[in-house]
Formats: sequence, C-alpha cells, structure tokens
Amino acid sequence: MNLPTHARLQLTPDLNICRVLNGMWQVSGAHGRIDSTAAIQTMFKYIDAGFTTWDLADHYGPAEDFIGEFRRQLIATRGEQALEQLQAFTKWVPRPTKMTRKLVEDNINISLRRMAVESLDLIQFHWWEYRDKSYLDALKYMAELQAEGKIKHLALTNFDTKHLQIIVDSGIKIISNQVQFSIIDRRPEIEMIPFCQKHNIKLLTYGTLGGSLLSEKYLGVSEPNTFLLNTASLRKYKNMIDGWGNWKLFQQLLNTLKQIADKHDVTIPNVAVRYILDKPAVAGVIAGARLGVSEHIENNSKVFNFQLDDTDSQQIEEISQQSRDLFSLIGDCGDEYRR
Repeated sequence: MNLPTHARLQLTPDLNICRVLNGMWQVSGAHGRIDSTAAIQTMFKYIDAGFTTWDLADHYGPAEDFIGEFRRQLIATRGEQALEQLQAFTKWVPRPTKMTRKLVEDNINISLRRMAVESLDLIQFHWWEYRDKSYLDALKYMAELQAEGKIKHLALTNFDTKHLQIIVDSGIKIISNQVQFSIIDRRPEIEMIPFCQKHNIKLLTYGTLGGSLLSEKYLGVSEPNTFLLNTASLRKYKNMIDGWGNWKLFQQLLNTLKQIADKHDVTIPNVAVRYILDKPAVAGVIAGARLGVSEHIENNSKVFNFQLDDTDSQQIEEISQQSRDLFSLIGDCGDEYRR
C-alpha cells in the first residue's frame, strides 16, 4: 500500500510526517494488555503502509521502549537507512516542581535511552499547573538541550492559547501544540487556530474519533452504560459527548456522517478525520493504534482518497449548531485537565 503524496506534510525543513499519526496511548495499560512481540511486528505493517509517524509519551507504559526496540529491529533487518522513514514524537509530562537544568536533562536522557536515539525528533511538553511558572524554566532548559543537539524540535501538548502566547513571547520556538479536536469538540477554532496561524504553529489533534465513538459501531445503538464503556478512551469521550449534547443528538450526527461516508464510499471515521485535517493550522490527526490487537491501516488510508465538499460541511454544521458551546462550558484547549 502506497499513500499519496498529499498524505504527508513537511512540518519543518527536516521533518516530513504522515498526516495520520499512530497514537500509542493504547499501549499505556488503560486499554487492556498488549503483547510486546505482536506490537513490534504490527509496527512494521504500519510503516510499510506509509504510516511512519508515531505519537507517544514518557508515561504511556512501554511506548518509548517499543520505539527503541522497533528501531533496533529496523536496523537489524533493513539497515540504518530504514530509520530515515521513522518519526517518533514523545512527550514529557512532569509533576510541577522547581525545574533545574539537571532535572530536565535527566528526564530527556531517559527518553533518549528508551527510544534508542541520540536526538528526539519532537518533544511535546505538558504542564499541569499554570500558577507554577516553572514551566518557563523547563522550556528554557529544553531549548538549551535543543541547541546542544539532544532535541530537534520543541512542542507542547494541551496548552491553552493564553499560555502559548506567554511561551512565544518568552522567545521559545514552538512548532506544534497537541490538542483535542473533533467534530464534537471544536474549541480550537475559537482562539487557538487564529493564534497558531499568526505564529506559524501547527496543531496535532487527538480525540478526533472520540475513542471510536465516532464510528459505525455506535450508529443506531442505545446509549452505552458504564460497563460497556470498557476503555479509558470510551469513558473520556462519552463524557465529552454528554457535555456537547446528548445521545439523541449524537445519533443524528452519526446518521449524517454515515450519509456523507456512503456518498464518498468511505467510513464514518474517515469523514471525522478528513473534517479535522481540512481545518487551518492542523498538521496531523492522531489515530489510536491498539498494536497487535486491532489494526485500521487499510481504513485509515481511505482518508486520503476523498475530499469533503461544501454540502458535506454544511450538513455537519447544521448538527453542530444544535449542540452546546464546549468553549463556554469547559474553556480553552486543555482546560479540562486543570480544573
């Protein structure tokens, strides 16, 4: 399987990515057991299909270790040059505390060792408590490590627009911010996207499929109870739907997305991803990969085979206008993590 040229984006002069990233939160333990051998073998299938870009974090269980082992097996079976196909974006999510150069460097070194790299392609920084301004110290030290070659690019995850502004004003070069963005959760359109367009910052989005709730599987079914919401993703995004509207309105949305999907001979997840990929400032959408458990390689590739037209967008907008304003209810991007 070869993805078309437009499936890729030149994020920076030295970083070319697939616009559908393979999300590794699903190996963290919150989605059931993952067999490491099967997981690594599945990673070969993804990269061979053109899905070469991985999103992970220091706290996603063995995710960083999987990247390290995958790199070793790539070298052993295909040679050093095969590593040029691979992009791995990790995160650092420290507990708020005084940030020293040693603390920052020690944690970056752990990721370097686990991932078996000399330099991190992209490190996405998260901070839990804005009242603790030590996040600026952490980013300053990370910028120093970037200058020394241990980090190629600095990025953020779940920062709101106000604090992204503070970071940009401090002189830290940020190339992307990872935020929740979907047909359900369109908060980035209010403040984040205009700011990112002005400052040439890209968005990597998660939650775009609502933990699989935005799919045919949930079309025409009764509202699931807690027992049926058996993964962390399902519980999280069902709560988001409850804030956005209700199950009846969600079913109207799924019916509309199904009509659009049938028109283009694709699936509801394809439409949901395409809708967000077409938004300004969006570089890529993260699609969860339950490695060795379930694969969506062939279906994900269909995202690049069609375009939504004005009629499709209008149909989606008509449903959205009936929903609640999540920006007013929750706040800006990432505010749900800092209540």
